[in-house]
Amino acid sequence: MTLLNMNANNPLIDGRQSARAMMVRRGVQILFNDLRHALLPELTLANGRRADLVSVTAKGEIWIVEIKTSIEDFRVDRKWTDYRTYCDRLFFATHKDVPLEIFPQDCGLLLADGYGAHVVREAPEHRLTPAARKAMTLSFARVAAQRLLAAEWATGKTFE
Repeated sequence: MTLLNMNANNPLIDGRQSARAMMVRRGVQILFNDLRHALLPELTLANGRRADLVSVTAKGEIWIVEIKTSIEDFRVDRKWTDYRTYCDRLFFATHKDVPLEIFPQDCGLLLADGYGAHVVREAPEHRLTPAARKAMTLSFARVAAQRLLAAEWATGKTFE
């Protein structure tokens, strides 16, 4: 999935993402595209946190992927625990230079490079409540539509 550069202040690339994080994200995007997931990077959740990647599977499950590119990145960032109430499955994604044993066993684990990713560990299922699923699905759809419209305005092209 190609990221669109909508304008100089692209909300999908705001300067906080390192080159390694973007490489991991691209690999996960390729994998999830192959799995037929609809995918949005940098989706703000109802609690104000911003998830690195949110996907909706062909079955309608909502998965969140938190990208970690170093041991320090994982240790200092504890906001990921707030993501569980917004997804059916929670994954970490990283690259080959990060020791996999640092990631919690109760989360899925993806290993990625810029050309794809593979599932090291499946994420346990934590089913969303119907109300939470509806809220997340609506948020996902609205943000996706807004981004598509912004891309059309910025490029002058119609995406069908």
